[in-house]
Amino acid sequence: MLIVIAPDSYKGSLSAPDVARAMHTGARRVFSEARFDLIPIADGGEGTVEAFVEAMGGTFMETIVRGPLGDPTTARWGLLDKGKTAVIEMAAASGLPLLDQDKRDAMNSCTFGTGELVKAALDAGAETIILGIGGSATNDGGSGFARALGVRFLDAAGQELKPGGAALAKLASIDISELDPRLAATTFRVACDVDNPLCGPRGASAVFGPQKGASAEQVAQLDAALAVFAEKAEKATGKKGVPETAGAGAAGGLGAGLLFFVNAALMPGIALVLEAVDFNARVKSAFLVLTGEGRTDFQTSYGKTPVGVALAAKQYGHPVICISGSLGKGADDVYACGIDAVCSIAPGPISLEACMADSGRLLADATERACRMLKAGMRMTEVETVHAD
Repeated sequence: MLIVIAPDSYKGSLSAPDVARAMHTGARRVFSEARFDLIPIADGGEGTVEAFVEAMGGTFMETIVRGPLGDPTTARWGLLDKGKTAVIEMAAASGLPLLDQDKRDAMNSCTFGTGELVKAALDAGAETIILGIGGSATNDGGSGFARALGVRFLDAAGQELKPGGAALAKLASIDISELDPRLAATTFRVACDVDNPLCGPRGASAVFGPQKGASAEQVAQLDAALAVFAEKAEKATGKKGVPETAGAGAAGGLGAGLLFFVNAALMPGIALVLEAVDFNARVKSAFLVLTGEGRTDFQTSYGKTPVGVALAAKQYGHPVICISGSLGKGADDVYACGIDAVCSIAPGPISLEACMADSGRLLADATERACRMLKAGMRMTEVETVHAD
């Protein structure tokens, strides 16, 4: 009997591998003779690197890069498949978690450090790069990313622009003649879970700029600057229609920068991760699938990890139980998405702080309870079968 355990992280409490191990502890108390396949999952955001490395037996790497405002920071990334594939989280180099609330600066932050991570991956011999682009602190259209890889962004006098999105208002031309030639043979698979275009009322600046510190006036300036960037990038690369592409506005326009300057395909993060870990093949013969996340609510049904896992498992008719840190409004929406049961790790009235502090034990216990109920149901089926005979 095979039980597949495929959870996301509990943000701020447990990593996806830690969640998987706690679930394993609880499930093993009930199904001691079962085989277990632990497949930590992420949807392209925080924890993607760790999930891939754990699930695929990869290697963690560290590189010192420029943070979103130019300060040095140590970013962790991973190598998989004997070094042929790299997995990178742009947030590790260019993300909001690297800045205090009062330091957020959408006008001047840039993605240079993310480009440095890509360069490090190329230097290590990677031929495919899996890139999660959630959690950015930037609004520069990916210009910093491209600059780190050899692209030059010039003003009317032929001088290099300053880093950041605001400076793109003065962009006169883009020189791609020194773009790293290795990129032509490199495939980028980008985890992108938004469909926003680059500019306009649903664009990068309008929708995501405020959370990165931009005022209403700055949002308008950044949006106009990205329009200039798009025009010059189209002229330099010959690629048309990029600004309107779904996901071009992701990560402050890094989605557009990737489409312009490298061989990138944008795809839902959970789909990318499940494909990369060969989830369909691993879940095919399962008896039970356990999944979970920090909070299950109405957003989960839009394609977060538990639903992605459940939809894959339901191809084979497997029961799926979601065990989450907490349940919010709309949690029961997941029943229409292939999840058979959902429960919280809270054993009763408990503060968030206490729950997070003891989440590993509480998760193991909740998993045990869920498995005991499942086992009771199995016995009921056996009794019904006997009486029918």
